Amino acid sequence: MFDIGAPEILLIAIVAIIVIGPKDLPVALRFAGKWVSKARGMMRELRSGFDSMVREAEMEEMEKKWAENNERIMRESADQEMLPLPPEEKVEPDSGKTTIDVSDNDVGTSGNIADAGDKPT
Repeated sequence: MFDIGAPEILLIAIVAIIVIGPKDLPVALRFAGKWVSKARGMMRELRSGFDSMVREAEMEEMEKKWAENNERIMRESADQEMLPLPPEEKVEPDSGKTTIDVSDNDVGTSGNIADAGDKPT
């Protein structure tokens, strides 16, 4: 980050020993460590806040795009006539009978209805 190498650290240590003294140096280093720790914590909190703001902005942008696409799809589908889906026809391979699935329709019955005499055309 600051590109401090070994010679710079050695120079700082020698100046600190001369200025502060070897007796008070551990106390000064502990004090400096606490401040560095607090600074890192504040930077971490600032970065997480910034990241959350970016995520919120991206989500708002995506929601706008989704709303626009939804409106476009609704406009396009309003022009078309909405018809119910026909019931699915299934052919049983061994008997040749046609089976109509009416479980999704509002017929009042559940299950499959098999036409015994009809063959698929």
